[in-house]
Amino acid sequence: MMLSADMKVLMNHIYEFKKGVRQMVLYTFNKRYESSVKARLDRQNIPYLTQPVGETCLNLFFGRQECLNAIQLIVTKPLNKLTPEEDFILGAMLGYDIRVQCERYCERKCRLCRQA
Repeated sequence: MMLSADMKVLMNHIYEFKKGVRQMVLYTFNKRYESSVKARLDRQNIPYLTQPVGETCLNLFFGRQECLNAIQLIVTKPLNKLTPEEDFILGAMLGYDIRVQCERYCERKCRLCRQA
């Protein structure tokens, strides 16, 4: 059976999570794969949350339950509507390069200062 690129990416994310490389993953994919994605995570007892992205895609957060609990409190709107602080916390939780996250935070925060 041939796997779509979306499913190959998911399988790599699951592998990294199970090996402890990541504590939490954000994966954006086409809604047509929703049932397959959820079934795969359910079979492996991996907790997850989904969030709609436009008409055709979903954001999927999966990983440690403690991380998902925090995500439910932080990510209460589309990702492009997060405050600079919320965006910074999310990036740090996802394990993104902290130096890059700091640069992104300062750029976003200063842009908001200029708009005020």
